[in-house]
Amino acid sequence: MSPSTVGIIGIVLMLGIFVTRMPVAYVMTLVGLGGFSYLISIDAGLNLLPRVFFDTFSSYELTTIPLFVLMGQLAFNSGISRRLYNTAYTFLGSTRGGLAMATVSACTAFGAVCGSSPATAATMATVGIPEMKRFNYSNELAAGSVASGGGLGMIMPPSVVLIIYGILTEQSIGALFVSGILPALMLTVLFIISIYITCLLKPEKGPRGERFSLLQRIKSLAGLADTVFIFAFVTAGLFFGFFTPTESAAVGVLAILLVSILRRQLSWKAFVKSLNETLQTSCMILLLVAGAVVFGKFLAVTRIPFDLAAWVGAFDLPPFLIIAIIILIYFLGGCFMDSLGLIMLTIPIFFPIITNLGYDPLWFGIIIVLVTEMGVITPPVGINVYVVYGVAQNMMTGITLESVFKGIVPFLLAVIAGIIILMIFPQIVLFLPNLVY
Repeated sequence: MSPSTVGIIGIVLMLGIFVTRMPVAYVMTLVGLGGFSYLISIDAGLNLLPRVFFDTFSSYELTTIPLFVLMGQLAFNSGISRRLYNTAYTFLGSTRGGLAMATVSACTAFGAVCGSSPATAATMATVGIPEMKRFNYSNELAAGSVASGGGLGMIMPPSVVLIIYGILTEQSIGALFVSGILPALMLTVLFIISIYITCLLKPEKGPRGERFSLLQRIKSLAGLADTVFIFAFVTAGLFFGFFTPTESAAVGVLAILLVSILRRQLSWKAFVKSLNETLQTSCMILLLVAGAVVFGKFLAVTRIPFDLAAWVGAFDLPPFLIIAIIILIYFLGGCFMDSLGLIMLTIPIFFPIITNLGYDPLWFGIIIVLVTEMGVITPPVGINVYVVYGVAQNMMTGITLESVFKGIVPFLLAVIAGIIILMIFPQIVLFLPNLVY
């Protein structure tokens, strides 16, 4: 068989094994190892596997992942997420759907110290769903706003997905972080607009909450102090070159640890819990990276990425139609695969096409993150949906899986609108990186 045929068989086999719900990292590793060994030799495959895993787990650049995950865990266990939510509720709670708006806004702020979409969704579900149920919000709006708002953690810096994209494409992680700020804020506004329209059409979905005085609102801003300080400290250091993205992760962990200790809101038990959860999440992500690298080596030997790039590039189509086809592929793939796995699997294939068409790599990175964000809330995978459903079940709120999927529909439309806006106005992505770098 030709290498291309072996590659196609490997891809089909991998997709078939995904249906069994075997972890993505294991599937990519096994298929990649088997295909690479078949095309080169068993000895070459057995030499490749330990080298890739050692290089991945000892990579200096990838140390940003466990550090940023630890930032999020420390922020949650020290109560920062609850203070963010309380501040947002004070300002938005008296509006119809205001609690859902507050949840989305708090997700954006928490994403600035977390970087993980499922972690953001789980954290805000714990805080937000009981409050929304207390004010008689519909199950669809309560669960949908949390699951969709959690996706903002993928694009708001520091973002684990952007770190992986930057490593795979050799782009500046600092520039990627900066380029994600305005799109994240834009998407937050679009989510709030979708909540407003939903409650305008069906007021019973989001009743008005408590109204606070101007003085109470001003006092509540103190709840933002920790997040603003940490985000500004880390981001400013990246802007002015005081430290690298890897060093910024360590600085961020130190900053959030100091704030938590000074406020006396981080117990020893919570600290150990943060370390345990960070270890589990980081190992999962690093296994995904290693598995994707092994599978990428196999794809490189088959030459499928280069052949596909040449094939798509040969289409007599305008560049915007080609990018639309690629976005559609990412959207469909995100319905069946984990976002990190999808990006690591496909970036080696599509990135050469994008650069040949003359698109900016920073812009493409943000677009792809937005598209894969839809994947975390769409069936059948929809990791954020299952995270929120699991948290809701533990709290015995009566929220069903069907109601969570129904609730994400308005937010899914908002993400599509955001992608269209960024395709028409790429300056939204590129303005801050061009200004800073």
